[in-house]
Amino acid sequence: MDPSSQMGETEGNVTITDMTGRTITIPNNVQKVMSTSPTITAMVYMLNPHKLAGLNYQWTDYEREYVDSEYQNLPIIGGWFGTQEGNYEEIISYEPDIIIQDIRGIGDLAMLMDRQEKFGTFPVVGVIDNLDIAEIEYSIDFVGKMIGEEAKANKLVDLTHKYLDKANTVSSSIPDSEKKRVYYVRENEGLGTAPKGSVHTQIVELVGGNNVVDLQTQNNLLSRVDVSMEQVIEWDPEIIITVDKSFYETVYTDPRWSNIKAVKEKQVYLSPQSPFKWIDKPFGANTVLGILWTGKVIYPEKYSDIDLKEEVKSFYKEYYHYDLSDEEVKDMLESSGLKEENM
Repeated sequence: MDPSSQMGETEGNVTITDMTGRTITIPNNVQKVMSTSPTITAMVYMLNPHKLAGLNYQWTDYEREYVDSEYQNLPIIGGWFGTQEGNYEEIISYEPDIIIQDIRGIGDLAMLMDRQEKFGTFPVVGVIDNLDIAEIEYSIDFVGKMIGEEAKANKLVDLTHKYLDKANTVSSSIPDSEKKRVYYVRENEGLGTAPKGSVHTQIVELVGGNNVVDLQTQNNLLSRVDVSMEQVIEWDPEIIITVDKSFYETVYTDPRWSNIKAVKEKQVYLSPQSPFKWIDKPFGANTVLGILWTGKVIYPEKYSDIDLKEEVKSFYKEYYHYDLSDEEVKDMLESSGLKEENM
C-alpha cells in the first residue's frame, strides 16, 4: 500500500500498489491530479495546488475569500460524491496523470475496476478517504508519496498528531458530567444536524463537547438528521456550532431561537470556510485546523496556551498557500464568533 514501494520502473513510469491492493502503473513524476471526491481534492490542494487539475464543485464567494488569485479559477470538473455523478469524457479531456478514486464512496472493488475501464489508459488509484481524523494520516502519507510531496505530507501528519494530542489531553481531563452541551447545525434553518458518533460531529466530540443529539440512526457514522425546534428547545444547548452561514447570520434575531441558552449567552459559532470548511463538508485533512478552533470555542480556558492567530497564519501559509495579514486572521476569527481574548 506504500506508493514508494516500487515494483518496477520503465520509460518514466512506476508500478505501485494502491490502497485497495491493486498493482497499477503511474508516471513517476505526477504533475496533474484529478480527484473524484472533495475530501481528496482538498488534500491535494493542501499538498500542492499546482498539481490539482480542478475542483469537484464551485467555491462560493465566501469560500474563495482566502484563496490566492493564482488558484481562484481552477476548473470545475465534477466527480462522484453525494448525489453528484461525474462525466468520464470531461475528466478525460483534462488529461490527468492520475485519477484518485475515493474507495470508501464506491462500494466495492468491482466498481473501481469499472471506473478504470471507462477511463481507459488514465490510471485510477484507489485511496481510502478515511472518515476518522485520527486515522487520516495514512491517506495523507499515501497521497503525499504518490504525487511527490512526501515532505509536505510528513509535516501535515506531524501537525495532526500535535493537535490530536492536545485535544485528547484536554478531553480526557473533563468528567462526562462537566462536558458542555453542544448542538451542531449543518443546514435547514438550524434543524439539519448530525447525531453523536457521526463523522460530521467528530471534532466536537474529540475536543470533549457533549453532542446533545444523542440519537440512534441506521448508520450513525454517516448520518445527518432533521430534528424539530421543540427538540432543540428541550436539549437547550450551551453552545451551537454551525457551517451554515445563513443560519449564523439570522439566529440572534430569529424569535424561535431566542430562549436557547447558547443564543441568550452569545455562544453561537460559525466554522471558518475559506477555502475549505474547518470541521465538515468535506471532512478530511482540511479539518485538522478545526480541532484547535473547536477547542477554543468550547473550552477557551483549557486552550489558553494556544495562540490560535499564529497557528492559523502558519497553517494557511503552509497548506492553503495564502499569507494572512494580522487584520485578516483577526477578522476571520471574529467573524466565526470568537472573542479576541479567546484567540
